[in-house]
Amino acid sequence: MNFPLGSVVQYRGRPWVVQDREGEALRLRPLGGGEDHALLVHPLVAQKIPWERLEPGRFPPPRPEGITSPFLYRLFEEAATLLLRESVAPLRSISKVSVRPRPYQLVPLLMALRLQPVRLLIADDVGVGKTIEAGLVVRELLDSKEARRVAVLVPPHLMEQWVYELREKFALEAVPISPATLARLERDLPPGQNVYTHYPVQVISIDFVKHPRHRPLFLESRPDVVVVDEAHGAVGGPRQENQMRYTLVRELAEDPNRHLLLLTATPHSGIPDAFQRLLGLLHPEFQGWSLEDLTEERRARLARHFVQRTRRDVLENWEGGRLFPERIAREVTYLLSPEYRTLYDTTYSYARKLVRTGEGLGETQRRFRWWAALALLRAVMSSPRAAQAALARRQARVGEDLQDTPLEAFAPQVFEAGDLPADDEVPTPLLTLAGEEAEMELKEEPLRALRRLAQALTPEKDSKLQGVIAQVRKLLEEGHEPVVWCHYVDTAEYVAEELRKALPGVAVAAVTGRMDGELRREAIAELMTKSPRVLVATDCVSEGINLQAGFSAAIHYDLPWNPNRLEQREGRVDRYGQPKPQVVVVRYYGGDNPMDRAVLEVLLRKAEEIRNALGIHVPVPREEAYVVDRMVRRLFYSSGAQPLLLPEAEEVEREWQMDVERERKTRTRFAQWALKPAEAMAALKDSDAVLGTPERVERFVLEALERLGLRPEAEGNGVYRIPLGEWLRDLEARGLGSLAELLVRAFPRVALPLGQTLGRRQEERTLRLAFQDPVPEGALYVGRNHPLVVGLARYAFERALRREEDFGRYTALRTSGVDRVVYLYLLRPRYLLRLSRGQAGGEVLGEEVLSVAYRGGELLPPEETQAFLRLSPEDNVPKEEAQVHLERALRFFSEGQEGIMEVLKSRARKLQEDHRRVRQAAQMTGRVEVVPADLPDLLGVRILVPKRG
Repeated sequence: MNFPLGSVVQYRGRPWVVQDREGEALRLRPLGGGEDHALLVHPLVAQKIPWERLEPGRFPPPRPEGITSPFLYRLFEEAATLLLRESVAPLRSISKVSVRPRPYQLVPLLMALRLQPVRLLIADDVGVGKTIEAGLVVRELLDSKEARRVAVLVPPHLMEQWVYELREKFALEAVPISPATLARLERDLPPGQNVYTHYPVQVISIDFVKHPRHRPLFLESRPDVVVVDEAHGAVGGPRQENQMRYTLVRELAEDPNRHLLLLTATPHSGIPDAFQRLLGLLHPEFQGWSLEDLTEERRARLARHFVQRTRRDVLENWEGGRLFPERIAREVTYLLSPEYRTLYDTTYSYARKLVRTGEGLGETQRRFRWWAALALLRAVMSSPRAAQAALARRQARVGEDLQDTPLEAFAPQVFEAGDLPADDEVPTPLLTLAGEEAEMELKEEPLRALRRLAQALTPEKDSKLQGVIAQVRKLLEEGHEPVVWCHYVDTAEYVAEELRKALPGVAVAAVTGRMDGELRREAIAELMTKSPRVLVATDCVSEGINLQAGFSAAIHYDLPWNPNRLEQREGRVDRYGQPKPQVVVVRYYGGDNPMDRAVLEVLLRKAEEIRNALGIHVPVPREEAYVVDRMVRRLFYSSGAQPLLLPEAEEVEREWQMDVERERKTRTRFAQWALKPAEAMAALKDSDAVLGTPERVERFVLEALERLGLRPEAEGNGVYRIPLGEWLRDLEARGLGSLAELLVRAFPRVALPLGQTLGRRQEERTLRLAFQDPVPEGALYVGRNHPLVVGLARYAFERALRREEDFGRYTALRTSGVDRVVYLYLLRPRYLLRLSRGQAGGEVLGEEVLSVAYRGGELLPPEETQAFLRLSPEDNVPKEEAQVHLERALRFFSEGQEGIMEVLKSRARKLQEDHRRVRQAAQMTGRVEVVPADLPDLLGVRILVPKRG
């Protein structure tokens, strides 16, 4: 027996809908359940087992004894809408994501719907929401069957962040593929599969899969969609690692049918021709185009694939009100104490001698000494503890032979290269080798003296530490929760310990590279449950964890030596979703510390001038050459002759200025003026009409909670306060423990350790919820796919199906708004969406919840139906009378199937027009067709009876 997509079958004693096909197997979803209850059934196997047999089925009609009040019936109606996951609206992805995208964040998705294949360079500013924009495109391609497998290529330090974002925001369970996870994943593989073919959504370390040992197998797996994050680091450069990344991504782009999303906030990375190579990944022809003299036709072609917007663009052209916080920058100085000054001067003398005695050496040896001198100074000026660690480890020789180690391998120990992960350990091997290589006359005795000076520098004598304690205290008094950024683990742990002593009652946590990614995330999540709080972190956090929900200030305890890193740090709190109207960033430095002054003058202030002029960050080209040259020249040759240390450094500065001008032009040209806000708003409105608006979600949650005995308190500004603990215990006592457990999982921050019983797990804790995004400070966002909404919707829907707790599937009310009896049928129609573009696409199932009015033997137009839905009850209808009306309503529905199908066909034509409008039929290749799949489910009936007299 054939069961087409969208048909209803009877299986295991209940009705199911055929949701999809996977080979010969049918994917069934229970008509009264969600995606988590879906299963695969092979028809041939089912037919051979009597109790597993598949039969044609239908959704059962309401029963006469299932009458309910108008209030509970409305909860049932809303629950049915909020449980929809296979949306028939043009943007199918919206039904499965847990974020409420802003109209400007829909632009890449709307661009993608007009391309085949999808080739996009998304270069929006830091903190605008590129992950959300890319996630929507990926979700849409999967939900429309234009893709089956997705590979997200990221730097290793961003893997966990992407896995988390895909799971929490887009309901996509991605597996991380890296050297650390490969063996475990391979153990779970079925025969004949590999990790790239078996898992549908993968987050892959680009530095793992680029290797010649792994690249061929990955390329053979032919993923349908490839997302490349930090794409500027994958288009070549002087390091072999960059060239291997580019080889991998270029080979992926050569498949003309593959969807490719390139994400970067800095497309002009400063590497010559890198931007052209990025464009060439979109289309080979683009690589030869010069942006300086694009024709209008070429500019229009490129604009279909390239979007680049600053925050200023978004605010001025897309959004009213406040989306991003105002960044308040402060510069705060401290003066070195006499003890710290002695330590610095002594260290400086040693480092200067190391540099000056190497002037006659070859370039590699000279540069090695520069790096070592800078690294030693940096560790000493970070903190006494980092100084002790550097000097102690310097005295203990490194056992392994590092003499043949390439110079670039030590790069992360000196400065923060934009394309390398952060290294927050004191640079042991570099300092050891430099001392041994220099063969300095007094190399051991000066270092022992330095170590004694560092040990004598107690926290009380550490003016840098005492100054930051005062700054943290000030920010806390202003209502901010600060992040204190340190360069080294030793410094972060030292600062955290002293802050705890100085600020009793303040929660302080140190999060560093000595913790794995999951432990870092857990530590931050735990800290965010406490207030007031301070996070002390190294740059491993600046690369992969967004902090805007819990922190609103940043203090640079150690100034970074790369403006790119400064932007990364501040961008953790200064981004979309920050609930505070302002964030404070404190550039903290020694007023009499020559090293800090050098960093400020040659690096950070120039970058800040660019940011203020353009509203964006432009990275430093060829970072190593520029940073090392400028720092060595400023620190060790500030008086007397300054040799030309690195000839390319002057050229780098010119390139930086050229990049600034290029960035200014491209951001003006490719901010996507062709897509208007009204177009994005219309697409979002189409989705809201099917899935429910945030206002409907808010009303449903508040009414459902009230039904369950909890009355949320309105605080104003859209925030509601809910005392969760006692209420959960009450739910358990009423036999609703499963709902209570779901709510505990929905709000893990209010849960105590899971080993305790539910009654003891919840203390008297209060939740603050909001239904609009971005959320006010201290509140949790609750959208239609939040576990709270899903749990309450399932509670109301399932109780109505089972006729429990006074819920039911029909209601009757008297109203003066009608002069004859009106039957409002609550339908759940299913449609087949035939979406095709070239070879891609297929037939997918779409659903909606629809009310249709019947009066006097005829079906009424939609506008009259909406008017009837707004009528309020003015009097009750006796149960016996209501049952008579229900019997008539069911008879009329059965006899009027032909008319119902005509209504659905008309509705399908409207939906088809919406799909075509969004995709701009004149530009798309392929077709869109929407047709009713079968008779709709009759979920319920609202009966309007004329008021007597």
